[in-house]
Amino acid sequence: MPKYTTGEIAKLCGVSVRTVQYYDSRGILVPSGLSEGGRRLYSEDDLSRMKIICFLRDLGLPIKSIGQLLNEESPERVISLLLDQQVQTLRSEMDDRRKKLDSLERLRRELKAVGDFSVESIGDIALVMKNKNGLKRLHAAMLLIGIPVGLIQWTAIILLIVKGIWWPLIVWAAIAIPCCVWLSVYYYKKVSYICPQCHEVFRPTFRQMFFAPHTPKTRKLTCTKCGHRGFCVEICADADEDRSGSEAQ
Repeated sequence: MPKYTTGEIAKLCGVSVRTVQYYDSRGILVPSGLSEGGRRLYSEDDLSRMKIICFLRDLGLPIKSIGQLLNEESPERVISLLLDQQVQTLRSEMDDRRKKLDSLERLRRELKAVGDFSVESIGDIALVMKNKNGLKRLHAAMLLIGIPVGLIQWTAIILLIVKGIWWPLIVWAAIAIPCCVWLSVYYYKKVSYICPQCHEVFRPTFRQMFFAPHTPKTRKLTCTKCGHRGFCVEICADADEDRSGSEAQ
């Protein structure tokens, strides 16, 4: 039966000599014998075992788990559990990498849209990206309240036009006016803005915010910190607290 040295078995399996020695030190690939000069010698069974170890390592299984599997008297009981665990680990890593990739792609798009780029611009974009979910929840809450009010409005208008019934429109006005006032104040308290000039987070007056020209993501305001007037990026007020807390630390 042929015997293989450490170098030979490493070459046959496409790994380094140090890797073979490491597996020996972990007790998962112990050589079958030693030469007269004390060199490790591996048998055909050892080579087969090494190939199995390399295959499982390529699948991402940790050395400790591979050692447990190879030392089991009934490995079929363990392999399924180990594979399930590895599948879950890889899926979790893929989700994490996908999120990072999405963040990188968005950062690249946002940087292309920045006119006067600076290092501070990255901080602004990072804050907006971190705050994206909070702003989405805020917008969803506004829609959840606004849609029923809108439906009542159109129902009242249709009744007025088709049947000449006017009182539903009065009821709608009685509901809509205080509701709109409350929503406006609620929204004002929940948002802040990033100045593109000084990169500070600020909150304008209610009147300035309410009447300012705006896009879905920005509003034309005068910064309360530096006096710059321009389109400022809207963020959730919670992000302002997060930034203040991190700066204090």
